[in-house]
Amino acid sequence: MSASAPTPLYRQLLPARFDDLPRTLRVLHERAGFHRYRGKVEVERGHGVFSRLFAWATRLPAHGRGTIDVEIDSGPHHERWARIIKGRAMRSRLWVDDGLLCERLGLVTFGFRLDVEPIGAGNSIVWRVAKVRALGVPLPPRWFDEVIAREYERDRRYRFDVFATMPWIGRLVHYRGWLDVE
Repeated sequence: MSASAPTPLYRQLLPARFDDLPRTLRVLHERAGFHRYRGKVEVERGHGVFSRLFAWATRLPAHGRGTIDVEIDSGPHHERWARIIKGRAMRSRLWVDDGLLCERLGLVTFGFRLDVEPIGAGNSIVWRVAKVRALGVPLPPRWFDEVIAREYERDRRYRFDVFATMPWIGRLVHYRGWLDVE
């Protein structure tokens, strides 16, 4: 990285631990500009009315398994992600605010606290919800205590595992898979 290049979002949030991450995580989160990755995904969705409503509001992927294409456009102050599963894109915008990784998914904006934790023989990035706003209205973060995402490397592949359940609603989504990151 040159002295004039902006610091990537994940390096901003994990400055002392970023270099401890596996290669595929560092590569995926440090590249500037537009990049496309391909892999496989398995998605399990909740079935209740509120689960389906929340999935619609955040544009969560549909139930099933298959190919996933992830497009990341990383600019100096934010990233735009498109996770394309079965021809349908789950788009989000990410930026850093007040030490949190903020992500806008449809009608909901999350603030995630990132941490580096050991997994197997390496390290992972773990996302935990610190704040949530739906249509601009703050929601109690404790409602989202069981929303957790993990990024890690296994078999030289970038891996992801996102699990979201809420009290009184149950499972919203569990999606996991891998991407080839060259």
